[in-house]
Amino acid sequence: MELRHLRCFLAIAEQGTLTRAATRLQLTQPVVSRTLRQLEDHLGARLVDRSTHHLGLTAAGHAFRVRAASAVAAADAAFDPARLGVWPLRLGHAHSALGEFTVSLLCSWMQEYPDVPLELRRIEDRTAGLARGEVDAALLRGPVSTPGIRTEPLMAEPRLAAVPGGTPPIGRPLTGADGLTLSLAWTHPPTHPAIAELVTLARGIIGYRPPGAT
Repeated sequence: MELRHLRCFLAIAEQGTLTRAATRLQLTQPVVSRTLRQLEDHLGARLVDRSTHHLGLTAAGHAFRVRAASAVAAADAAFDPARLGVWPLRLGHAHSALGEFTVSLLCSWMQEYPDVPLELRRIEDRTAGLARGEVDAALLRGPVSTPGIRTEPLMAEPRLAAVPGGTPPIGRPLTGADGLTLSLAWTHPPTHPAIAELVTLARGIIGYRPPGAT
């Protein structure tokens, strides 16, 4: 297996048809089809459902897509001469990152790990770029069901619900199961060795306590 097999699969997953994937890769459709078949034969699993005009990923394909994107992104980073000697930890987020704790996280990280730059990248999609291999870890709100992604909770953010009885409506805090969970997510295996340190540092800054802890 070579990187071309992964790039071919990712192009098919993103474009939805063999024809558009072939155009993007500047290959012929038979070559794209053959490359996909070689990858599936190697893995022993069907990755793409060919039963419809618009190709869709199977459950195995969805799980493999995260791994393939991470592998390609890691290879591209390794071959980038501009990044020699520097291996930044890329942290994706879709909204306000860690909110009021963001500056504290950045400052503490610089003090604790000055040789590992922490890059915040705002990417507006469901996994903040993690599923596409654009980041090494991501701050995600709400439940995460994407295959191949591991999460560790950081905090439960309170929300407000408007109830009748006031002008403007009175807001009451929602707690417990109603709260919106903020988690740190990454692929497994991780693409950067410092992710465990990031989890520990973020939890320390926020003051996270596991459920049931006293």
